[in-house]
Amino acid sequence: MSQKNKLFKFAQNETFPHMFQPKLMYGSPGDFELKGRWKSDFFHNENPITVELGCGKGEYSVAMANEIPTANFIGVDIKGARMWRGASDSLEMGMKNIAFLRTRVEFTPKCFGKDEVSEIWITFPDPHLGAKSTHKKRLTSSRFLSYYQNFLEDNGIVNLKTDDDTLYEYTKQVIARNNLPLLIDASNLYESEHYTGFLTLKTHYEKMWNKENRTIKYLRFRLPQNVILVEPEE
Repeated sequence: MSQKNKLFKFAQNETFPHMFQPKLMYGSPGDFELKGRWKSDFFHNENPITVELGCGKGEYSVAMANEIPTANFIGVDIKGARMWRGASDSLEMGMKNIAFLRTRVEFTPKCFGKDEVSEIWITFPDPHLGAKSTHKKRLTSSRFLSYYQNFLEDNGIVNLKTDDDTLYEYTKQVIARNNLPLLIDASNLYESEHYTGFLTLKTHYEKMWNKENRTIKYLRFRLPQNVILVEPEE
């Protein structure tokens, strides 16, 4: 993507009424102004909120919001130029049940209030396949799950779609180590009984992995608020 094209998208993002870019930093004492008030002040309804973390171009969030107009959806990512596509498409479609939040995932507790989110989707995140110290960067690590406990309702749903074997097995270990209720474990999603509905939606990255004949995995589990989460043993 050219620098000129990026600058154009950044400028357009500033004009989108459903794109929010809070100025949050590490150690910042303040919270985003819509924290705890997304339903009342933005969506203007009491419908449940689903958040997609690391939403990329936002295709998944847009597709889900279009499929279920009686629920609210928020795509979260730090890459503004990527999010522009979903924000632009949903605006052209006149959708009122979707928003985009440009921030780091670790700042989400500053952006959502207690019990404000009903469900989380994590679609094809970076598996961080480096040294052990990089495990804490995985969006399904105990570190990140503890962030989600701040705003996901008690026993709320977390969904993971991935092409990566290591991330899939690692996440299962996190689930088992913390006794989290595992609802669906599909090591080959396309050949499972669960390949229906939302799970048939494909992001830019999923289509890319399909061309490489990678097997898509899917995990769905509950996240209680009162569990003190720990990392699995090696």
